[in-house]
Amino acid sequence: MKKIALSILMMSAMQGLSAQSLEKMQWFNEPSKWDIKGNALSMFVTPQTDYWRISHYGFTVDDAPFYYATYGGEFEVKVKLTGDYKARFDQMGLMIRIDQENYIKTGIEFFEGKYNVSTVVTHHTSDWSVLPLDKTPPFIWVKAVRRLDAIEIYYSYDDKNYVMTRNAPMQDNRPVMVGVMAASPDGKGFQAKFEEFKVTHLPDQRRLNWLKQHAE
Repeated sequence: MKKIALSILMMSAMQGLSAQSLEKMQWFNEPSKWDIKGNALSMFVTPQTDYWRISHYGFTVDDAPFYYATYGGEFEVKVKLTGDYKARFDQMGLMIRIDQENYIKTGIEFFEGKYNVSTVVTHHTSDWSVLPLDKTPPFIWVKAVRRLDAIEIYYSYDDKNYVMTRNAPMQDNRPVMVGVMAASPDGKGFQAKFEEFKVTHLPDQRRLNWLKQHAE
């Protein structure tokens, strides 16, 4: 009887984690068409939207769909991306955001006819880095790891072997919005699917170091 009760509790906990991953998140710039089935979020990306601040292009936009929850401390976040990219700059991926002047977005961006692992780091002004992929996969995984005052960016074709593409600064000891985003700056929108979105808490590195130094 105890085993049955324990199994029920474990199943309830797992369902709660799944709900926290997607159903209990919230929109910033909600798109007109979206749905959630299981642990997958699908949306039709709002046309003529993006996240960018000032540099190179001389404009600021903050109007693309972003579905998020708020997290403090250190964590790992990852998601599986499938997109029907059509136009230049069509993009989808993860975003970690403090406010409109401080955020990092990373994922796949369709540029010059190729799939690129794209990262925009914004601290008042934006910068942009791209890594062209050597093939056009049906889907791809992206992962970000927040450790101390930095965000490490990775991608993978199989959720097993990850390649690091960037290490970027992000203020530590401050809650951040963590979630999935998509944009179609130059196009008419596209269909985007996010699967198996997951945020995993990581113990605070400074606290771990303190505990080691003051072990009983």
